[in-house]
Amino acid sequence: MASDDSSAAAASGSVRPEIDVEALARLLDGEHAGVRDLVRTNLAVHSSVLDDAERLDREAFRERVRDVAVTMAGTGQTGMGFPAAYGGGDDIGASVAAFETLAFGDLSVLVKVGVQFGLFGGAILQLGTARHHDAYLADLVAGRLLGCFAMTESGHGSNVQALGTVARYDAAAGEFVITTEGEAARKDYIGNAARHAELAVVFAQLEVGGEGRGVHALIVPLRSGGEVLEGVEIEDDGLKMGLNGVDNGRIRFHGVRVPREALLNRFADVTPEGAYVSSIDNPDRRFFTMLGTLVQGRVCVGGAGVSVAKVALTLAVKYAVRRRQFGASPGAGEQLLLDYGLHQRRLLPLLARTYALHFAQDAVRGQLHAVFSGDDDSPQARRRLESRAAGMKALGTWHATRTVQECREACGGAGYLAVNRFAALKADSDVFTTFEGDNHVLLQLVAKGLLTDHAGEFEDLDQLGMVRYVTGLAVETVIEKTSAHKLLERVRDLLPGGDEWDREAGLLDPEYQLAMVRFREEHMLGGLARRLKAGVDGGGDPGAVFSSVQDHVIALAHAHAERLVLESFVDAVKALPDGGNKAALKLLCDLHALTVIEADRAWFMEHGRLTVQRSKAISREVNDLCRKVRPLAVDLVDAWRIPPQLLRAPDLLG
Repeated sequence: MASDDSSAAAASGSVRPEIDVEALARLLDGEHAGVRDLVRTNLAVHSSVLDDAERLDREAFRERVRDVAVTMAGTGQTGMGFPAAYGGGDDIGASVAAFETLAFGDLSVLVKVGVQFGLFGGAILQLGTARHHDAYLADLVAGRLLGCFAMTESGHGSNVQALGTVARYDAAAGEFVITTEGEAARKDYIGNAARHAELAVVFAQLEVGGEGRGVHALIVPLRSGGEVLEGVEIEDDGLKMGLNGVDNGRIRFHGVRVPREALLNRFADVTPEGAYVSSIDNPDRRFFTMLGTLVQGRVCVGGAGVSVAKVALTLAVKYAVRRRQFGASPGAGEQLLLDYGLHQRRLLPLLARTYALHFAQDAVRGQLHAVFSGDDDSPQARRRLESRAAGMKALGTWHATRTVQECREACGGAGYLAVNRFAALKADSDVFTTFEGDNHVLLQLVAKGLLTDHAGEFEDLDQLGMVRYVTGLAVETVIEKTSAHKLLERVRDLLPGGDEWDREAGLLDPEYQLAMVRFREEHMLGGLARRLKAGVDGGGDPGAVFSSVQDHVIALAHAHAERLVLESFVDAVKALPDGGNKAALKLLCDLHALTVIEADRAWFMEHGRLTVQRSKAISREVNDLCRKVRPLAVDLVDAWRIPPQLLRAPDLLG
């Protein structure tokens, strides 16, 4: 703790809460503390991979990353989500916690692990049946069999339903024939493809008896003994912005034949005679059900983004309590960076938001575990999970990008040196915003769910179908569902001020903070429904109408996700026993909530929920909260328990 912390606390005009760092660390690690500690130990043992990323050439570093990933597999940390019968841990929640913690280290190792065990392994586990599990999972979990997840194509990106690779069934031979139909259909950016994958889970348009059956997944061999097989063409994607320890590649298939049993047949199969059979009649529902089983990847990437932010903030905060610059007054000594109000404003709201996203990630991880363990596997629970995972992935990865940049700048020239980690953090995490789903596309998925939150329609509607569905409703029905007026009635019961609740309520009252973000979401939902209906009623093409309001779509989804984050943080604070840790987290929760309101003050003022005077009061309160959090900052980042070997940064940490 910096020697000036006591004076900083006095300057804030408040009694500083006493943080029990170990108890806070246990709270943050939660029920998966054991696997998190295992990963921390492994990260410390292999911390030299951070140096290797800078000194080895690309090919040597790829081999090093593979070796680290396989060695970690031998400790059990990467197999937590697989069945015990195949060497796994039977714990989906633990597998996500392990991945989140792994993001404290080299991110090429993280992505290599994610591709091998999350995407490739997860697809076989979730889309395959016993014949695939028995054939592949034990070797896969142990790291003896490496593979890749071949979904993305150069010309189709996030539009998975439009993939161009085709798998045609040859009934006479009992085989599928895999073909890349044109350059737009080549598989691209596929991790593990360029060097190490022996097998691929390939997503392709299934054709049986000349009839298209939509996108399905098949297991296709790529290599044998390290040599690329006949009919398979693999090209290295080349040098990337970051993650150069991961061998991304392009794959083309030229009439590659695989046996009928290669089809991952949990949801659909083809008989030897060539009859297509499925337990799900509706092709759209079948497609979305298949993709829904792969939601774990989005949950993992969102959590990894939060961990990247934790590393960046740990470096920046610790530097800011030892680096001095300028004097506060003539004749005075130079002042610590974190004692400057502007520096507090730059870092501490990001610290508060990182804690908020941590608790929101806890919630979505719990939902994932409940769905995939069978505790709550209803269609409604799956839809809630898919929507929440999409929103949290977007917020978590955007937060990582913003936080790394701000922290790099806050460390000045020292932050630009590779040894201080920001170069790798920035380059390697940047792609998080677009893989496992482009964030803007994911937020449209979130908004679609909000607009069509009735029974089973969500799964069956494409974008235009969603517009037609919403505009077919009486708008009053949508607005009634949002219950904005009921929200106001609830608020009047909770807070002083009657109709002036948003002017009289205490800024630090969590009910006020929640009411503001809930009102924003519900108002946006009703407004978007009105715009869609007005556009179509006026004769507009549904596709054009939707395109014209996409800014409102994204704003609604963002507001929804922000509300979920704040609710998670408020709930976590409420659940704590009284004491220093609860007081500290309450300060952070208030700082996060008011920063969110302040950042969108224009919207709240436009919609009559914020006066000029109250807006100014919120900004003053944010400044005051920053001063109160400042003496707690080092304890708050220490509670993340990032192994010191991973921080390196001699210029920042001393």
